[in-house]
Amino acid sequence: MTLPGDPPLQKLQFYATTSYACGYIEGRQAQSLIAAPHHLINADTYSGLIQLGFRRSGKFTYRPHCEKCNACIPVRLPVTDFQASRSQQRAFKRHQELTAKIIPLEFHEDHYQLYVAYQAARHQGADAQETTEQYRNFLVQSNVDSKMVEFRQNGVLKIVSVVDIVHDGISAVYTFYDTTDHASSYGTYNILWQLEWCRSLQLPHLYLGYWIKESRKMAYKQNFLPQQALIDGEWQAINHLHHK
Repeated sequence: MTLPGDPPLQKLQFYATTSYACGYIEGRQAQSLIAAPHHLINADTYSGLIQLGFRRSGKFTYRPHCEKCNACIPVRLPVTDFQASRSQQRAFKRHQELTAKIIPLEFHEDHYQLYVAYQAARHQGADAQETTEQYRNFLVQSNVDSKMVEFRQNGVLKIVSVVDIVHDGISAVYTFYDTTDHASSYGTYNILWQLEWCRSLQLPHLYLGYWIKESRKMAYKQNFLPQQALIDGEWQAINHLHHK
């Protein structure tokens, strides 16, 4: 792979994992490219890697590296150009009673319980409930500038979002929320809130991770336009055909 002439990035090494079952497209095998060593990936280094399509999971920085598949497309929102649709505007107004608090990456028991309930509701069929150790490794460990944002309504926890702050934006790492509120639009609200946060910090991009056409789990991302995708090594404007 080609790296910019940035000395911190040039010190990194990259290795491919063995193949594993793809979590997004049934029947496919996947591989990832891992950036190492972990201790050299700080906020500055990661800011360069995210522009190359890398993401973070705990202390691992990776990007898809599948031999016969390129379905995972990194996408981001250009903050100044984004325009919320009418339904998105309604979703944002619907949850104006939520209060947001930005906190350091820390383990909180109520966060973990909300995460467990979210996983059970949205990712049915998991072999077993994730342990607190797995949760900590996934969302409470980081070598970069990471934050948690918790949203409460009348003191009751409704949403938790983990984000990374990079030089040119905010990267949405993972969000989980109360799925028992069936009339809610917490996912949409959270993205719109993060866009407003980007504006307040004068950061130009909100990174949404990977969009995968064949994955229903990723379908929501195509509803946020205009959008940029990393294609053939360049960030370029795209327009999803099925936007409503």
